[in-house]
Amino acid sequence: MFRWFEQRLDPFPPDEPRRPPASLLAFCLHYTKGAWPYLAVATVLMVAIAAIEVWLFSFVGQIVDWLSTQDRQTFLADQGWALAGMGALILIVLPALVVLHSLFNHQTLMGNFPMRIRWLAHRYLLRQAMPFYQDEFAGRIATRVMQTALAVRECVIKLFDVLNYVVVYFIGTLVLVASADWRLAVPLLIWLVGYVILLRIFVPIMSRVSESQADARSQMTGRIVDSYSNIQTLKLFSHARREADFAREGMSAFMTTVHRQMRLVTGLYGLLYVLNALLLFAIGALAIRLWLQEAITVGAIAVALGLVMRLWGMSQWIMWEVSSLFENIGTVQDGMTMLSRPHEVEDSQDAPPLSLTRGEIVFDHLQFHYGKGNGVIDDLSLTIAPGERIGLIGPSGAGKSTLVNLLLRFYDVEGGSIRIDGQNVAAVNQESLRARIGMVTQDTALLHRSIRDNLAYGRPDASEQELWQAAGEAHVADFIAGLKDSEGREGMDAHVGERGVKLSGGQRQRLAIARVILKNAPILILDEATSALDSDVEAAIQDNLDHLMEGKTVIAIAHRLSTIAAMDRLVVMEGGHIVEQGSHQQLLAKDGLYARLWRRQSGGFLDTDHQGNLDDGPE
Repeated sequence: MFRWFEQRLDPFPPDEPRRPPASLLAFCLHYTKGAWPYLAVATVLMVAIAAIEVWLFSFVGQIVDWLSTQDRQTFLADQGWALAGMGALILIVLPALVVLHSLFNHQTLMGNFPMRIRWLAHRYLLRQAMPFYQDEFAGRIATRVMQTALAVRECVIKLFDVLNYVVVYFIGTLVLVASADWRLAVPLLIWLVGYVILLRIFVPIMSRVSESQADARSQMTGRIVDSYSNIQTLKLFSHARREADFAREGMSAFMTTVHRQMRLVTGLYGLLYVLNALLLFAIGALAIRLWLQEAITVGAIAVALGLVMRLWGMSQWIMWEVSSLFENIGTVQDGMTMLSRPHEVEDSQDAPPLSLTRGEIVFDHLQFHYGKGNGVIDDLSLTIAPGERIGLIGPSGAGKSTLVNLLLRFYDVEGGSIRIDGQNVAAVNQESLRARIGMVTQDTALLHRSIRDNLAYGRPDASEQELWQAAGEAHVADFIAGLKDSEGREGMDAHVGERGVKLSGGQRQRLAIARVILKNAPILILDEATSALDSDVEAAIQDNLDHLMEGKTVIAIAHRLSTIAAMDRLVVMEGGHIVEQGSHQQLLAKDGLYARLWRRQSGGFLDTDHQGNLDDGPE
C-alpha cells in the first residue's frame, strides 16, 4: 500500500528543466507542476476532516442537552441510532480520512515533492556557465538547492492544507457559536480582528528576518565548506585560527538573525496568549450571562467553551504555521535569486549537434573582454588545419587559456566567431561540442568516486580491459593495482577522495590523461598536461601522447617550451594578440619574442616574471 502511494509522484521527471520565473508565486507554481492532483486531493481530505471535527463539537453540545433533559429509561431508544452513527463516524470514517490524507501527504508529497524540485534545479544549474560557479561557493549553491526545495514544499502544502483547515475550522466555529446566540459570535470576531492585526504586524517582519537568515545560513555553510575543500592550503599556511575566525564571522552573522527572530517570537507569543485569555474570559462570561437569561442551553455553553479552548491551542499552532510559511517564503525568495538566474551560455532552440568530419578550427576576428569592454583578446584570427598540431605560447595573461575556454564555449564570444568544420560553435549543441574535444588541464580535479568511475568518465561504455589498457598507456596501472582506501576497497574500486585529494598531483594528472585516452576525441587540448610529472614519467608518457595525437587536431599550451617545440606550428601570444607563429626553427631564426623566451628558460620553464623587458641571454 505504501509503495503505491509513493509511486504516484515521480521524483525524477524526465522533462528538460527550464529557467524558473523570478517572482515568488510563479516560481512556486513552476515547481508544483505534476503535483497538483495530489495537492488537491490532500486539500479536500483536510477540509473534510476539519468540517467533521467542528461538527463533533456541535454533537457534544447536543449530548449535553440530551443528558440534561431526556429520560434515562428511553434515552437509548430515542437517540440510539444517532449515537451509533456518531460512533461509526468517529471509529471508521474519520480515521479512514486521516489515514488517507496522511498517505497522500507523507507518502506521495512530503518526500517526492522536494526531491522533484532538487532534481529539476540541479539539472538546470548543471547547465550554468563557468562564471556562475566562479562567483559562488559550491557549498552555498548546494545549500540553496536543498533549502529552497524544502521551502517550496512547505509553502505550497501549508498554503493548501493548513490554511484551508484553519478557514474551515474558524468558519465552522463561528457558525456553531452564532447558531446558539449571535452575541456569542461578537467576541470571536473581535478576537479575529486582533489576531489578524498581530499577523499583519509580526509576520512580514519575520519574513524579512527569515530571508536574511537564509542568506546568512548559506554564507555560513559556504565558508565552512570552503575551509574543508581547501584543507591542504589551510594546513600548509598554518591558518587554522584564521579560518576559524573566518567561519566565526559567518556564524556570528547568522546568530544575529537568530536573535532577531527569537525576540520577535517572544513578543508574538506573549501578545497572543493575552489575546486568547481575553477571548476565553469574554466567551465564558457572556455564555453564563446568556444562560442566566435563559437565552442559551447548557449544551451551547459546552460547545462555545470547548471550541474556544480548541481555538486557544490552534491559534498558537496557526501562528507558528503562518510564521513558518513566511519563513519559508523568505527562504524561497533567497533561493530564487540563484535558481532563476538565466544561463549565460545558452543553446538556441533545436541547436544541431556538431558534425565533425575533418577537424578544422577557425578563430575569425575574435573579440572577448570578460565584459570589461577592452583587453584580453582583440581581433584575433587563427586557422588550424585538420590534423595540425599547434603549440600556444606566451606569458600569463596573454589569452591562451581564454582562447581554449572560448573554443569549448565556456563563454560566448563578444565579437567574431569560432568555427569547427565551418560550423559556428555558438550555433551547435554544447554537449556535442565538448563531446568531440578531449582536454587535459594543469589543475586536474577528480570526482570523489572510484578510480573506475573517474576513468570511465572519458567513455562510460568502456570495458574493464579498455580501462586497464588506458591506465597502462598513462603509466598509472601499477599504481592503481596497489591502491587501497580507508573502506578496504582496492584497485579500480578504491575511492580517490574529494577532488582526488588522496592522490599526488602526478597521479591525478596521469589518471586525467588516461581518461582522455579513453575518450579518444578528434580534437585534443593539452593545457600543461605533463606539468605535474617528473621528467622520467613525462618522457615515458610522451610517446603515448604522441600516439594519442595522431590524426587529431591538437592545441597544446605549455610554459616548458621543450614539451611543445616539436609541434607542427607554434603560435606566440601576448596581450591577446598573436605576435609570431611558425615552427620552432623558424621562430628561433626570426630572433623575436619566442627566441628570447627560449633563451630565458631556466630549467626548461618559462620565466614569466620579466616579460616586460626581456634581454637576450646566452643560449
